[in-house]
Amino acid sequence: MSTLELPPLAGHEPESLADEAYRSLRSKIVRLDFAPGDVLKEDELRASLDLGRTPIREALLRLQREHFVTVIPRRGMFVSGIEVDELSMLFETRTVLEPYAARLAALRGTAAQWDDMEATLARTDDPALDDEDQLALDRRCHEIIWAASGNRFLWDTLDMLYAQSDRLWHLYLADVADMGHAVDEHQAILAALRNEDGDAVASLVETHVQGFDTQIRSAVTSRLAAPLAQDA
Repeated sequence: MSTLELPPLAGHEPESLADEAYRSLRSKIVRLDFAPGDVLKEDELRASLDLGRTPIREALLRLQREHFVTVIPRRGMFVSGIEVDELSMLFETRTVLEPYAARLAALRGTAAQWDDMEATLARTDDPALDDEDQLALDRRCHEIIWAASGNRFLWDTLDMLYAQSDRLWHLYLADVADMGHAVDEHQAILAALRNEDGDAVASLVETHVQGFDTQIRSAVTSRLAAPLAQDA
């Protein structure tokens, strides 16, 4: 279990109690504290988060729009699952938008942002960090790129898509993944960003996202094939 706590990146801190509730609830869904199919009861959420009815409801509505939560009339509110046929849509969207954001970042990013990314990558050498910590540092590198793109609509969209990918990691890869290689790829990405090489950074980021997609697909395929193998 990760003990690494990273504050929100400057310029993307929660702006309201509803934002605070959204971030907290989404984190619990991503980390499987609330697993797919779990019932979400508003009163229990209010008590656990110590927040009022309005921010909780606003957060749940936002989570519903982003497909983290499903409402079934007369039955209640549930944590959404991720269907296998949705994996392609998730990663084909990231494969388009992440390289585009990186191209913009190569043009618009600042030396201070790349220094921040370099400092983040330096933390990955700590032998005490586990794979979940490494994933948090991977996410921070992506956040720096999103911020450097200068496009808040891209940032918000990629933030949501990354969270869905993060949830897939917890569902299928947390026990077997090695995040070291994925994080190492950011060193080459950082060099391309410092060189303002949009073509190179877009290619590197696309490869980075596709590598994660390949791991997830392999894990899902193995999970689905296992019962059939046992029955054979």
